[in-house]
Amino acid sequence: MMDEERSNEKCESVTLSLMSEAVSAPTECEKRVCVFGTGDMGRSLGLRLLQAGYSVMFGSRRPQSCNFLPNGAQVLSHAEAAQAAHLIFIAVQREHYDFLVPLAYHLKGKVLVDLSNNLKKNQYPEANAEYLQSLVPEAEVVKGFNTLSAWALQNGPSDANRQVYICGDRAEAKQVVLAVATKLGFSALDRGSLSASRELEDFPLQLFPLWRLPMRIAVGLTAFFFFYLLIREILYAYITQGKDISFRIMVSLANRVCPIVSLIMLALCYLPGVLASFLQLYRGTKYRRFPDWLDRWMLCRKQLGLLALGFACLHVLYTLIIPIRYYVRFWATERTVTQIRQNGTNEFITSRAWHSDSYLSFGILGFGLYVLLGITSLPSVSNALSWREFSFVTETMILLRPSSVATRQFCPTRTNLEQ
Repeated sequence: MMDEERSNEKCESVTLSLMSEAVSAPTECEKRVCVFGTGDMGRSLGLRLLQAGYSVMFGSRRPQSCNFLPNGAQVLSHAEAAQAAHLIFIAVQREHYDFLVPLAYHLKGKVLVDLSNNLKKNQYPEANAEYLQSLVPEAEVVKGFNTLSAWALQNGPSDANRQVYICGDRAEAKQVVLAVATKLGFSALDRGSLSASRELEDFPLQLFPLWRLPMRIAVGLTAFFFFYLLIREILYAYITQGKDISFRIMVSLANRVCPIVSLIMLALCYLPGVLASFLQLYRGTKYRRFPDWLDRWMLCRKQLGLLALGFACLHVLYTLIIPIRYYVRFWATERTVTQIRQNGTNEFITSRAWHSDSYLSFGILGFGLYVLLGITSLPSVSNALSWREFSFVTETMILLRPSSVATRQFCPTRTNLEQ
């Protein structure tokens, strides 16, 4: 018993030393880490810690009945695991925090990392991490790793989920968690005191927050131009001429709407940067904050660009199916039969062939640049590009894209086929 108490005192002293000198190399005692919770999250975290060189101990109510744990990990009771480790990850839900109260003496001075999340926002009066701190007031509670999934922990960090957010009241405790996150291959970001834990717990509950404004703009533009073209080309022809061309709604109208919305979305992607530049020139400084509407607009530029690319892809697909449409095949056959009956021929017009091929060539080139710009916006690609390389791609795309659109007016072939 005396040896065990001395070992605990030694670990506690090492913990304090680690908090004050987090940059120093970890000792054997510092490498002992405990995980409370043997679910998917706890097992995945334990596996990553083992792969990083840590000695992992799982704390469980029934150590003898724990299965499917990573090889090399120890399974102890909650009290034994809490005594042996200086850093403890709490991978259980808030409803099961009660078992920590009897362990308050063993958790004194230890760093507790809360990984829990809630099923909905504002589910409890206080954040889970704050509630945990109230249960064990003498422990150092840090909120972190809750924005990662078990799959991300088990398979290692990638560019899309490399960032880890943490918050806590003690800077030394946060440095301990920062060091562990860095060693696991993640990029840790300090979000401040423990009062920010509610914000971190709301992160996994957000449903595409940066996509909402671009999606609303895209849906609004699509609906506006679709009904405008529907009234102008379909309803107007039916009312004034009695012609029923409603079959064009499915392909022809959609193919007219997609490029219009795509180009407008692309313009909206670059317009906030231009407005921000003029605003900085007007203010004479770049250190003043942008207005909230402009700041929000700039944050969703990538989403605007990706939606523009999506509409461009739809435009390409609709264009490719034009030759196989029943109406187009009927029109081509009828025209051929009429020429045979009249024993007439059409003269090959070289200039029209040039215009048609130029239109197709510039269209393919413009779409290729569009796809290239979309690829460079991916985190795994953009991180490998320098600022000059990324600027070269975007500027080249902007200079050449209008040329591919402008050639449409010189190509009557596609217009004839659709009409």
